[in-house]
Amino acid sequence: MPRYEYRCRTCGDAFELDRPMAESSAPAACPEGHADTVRLLSAVAVTGSAAAPAAPRAGGGGGCCGGGCCG
Repeated sequence: MPRYEYRCRTCGDAFELDRPMAESSAPAACPEGHADTVRLLSAVAVTGSAAAPAAPRAGGGGGCCGGGCCG
């Protein structure tokens, strides 16, 4: 379930809510009970553990540079 960030315009507190995407634009009260809130734009950082592709070996062929096809 997506997590959305909000900021209360009354008290200035920022908070997060887990809610379905269908309710992403529904009003959200802050934990202090204030109703004047705004949803913040969240930046998502995605990290992975996949290794970078191996660099081609020098003079090992493959492609025009170093493959002997340039003439």
